Amino acid sequence: MRAAPQGVSAAVRLDPLDDNPWHTAAACRRDEAALFFAPSKEPTAARLAREEHAKQVCAGCPVLLSCREHALAQPEPYGVWGGLTAAERRVVLARRRRRTAELRTETQLLPVRRGRRIAG
Repeated sequence: MRAAPQGVSAAVRLDPLDDNPWHTAAACRRDEAALFFAPSKEPTAARLAREEHAKQVCAGCPVLLSCREHALAQPEPYGVWGGLTAAERRVVLARRRRRTAELRTETQLLPVRRGRRIAG
């Protein structure tokens, strides 16, 4: 297995040639893809019910976190992955970007002593 890119959990198997990729153990492999991906022009109430059912499948999945990290790393623009909808994944990604920016700012503001930053 190759090393995961920065910001991606090492639990995520990124190498498609890996002998045992994470998705082989996914609970959703037993279900219809339509449960996880919206048909065109799906009414809101039907979409919410379908997404809730998909999330219930995800909740019992042994690879939920690997699936979620895959969807966040790609990023997957559609469907329920790792128990999150596309909209929920966008929120997570925005929070991660904001937190990364905050950490950079905090690091830049640390006092410098003899050419080295002092840990806060």
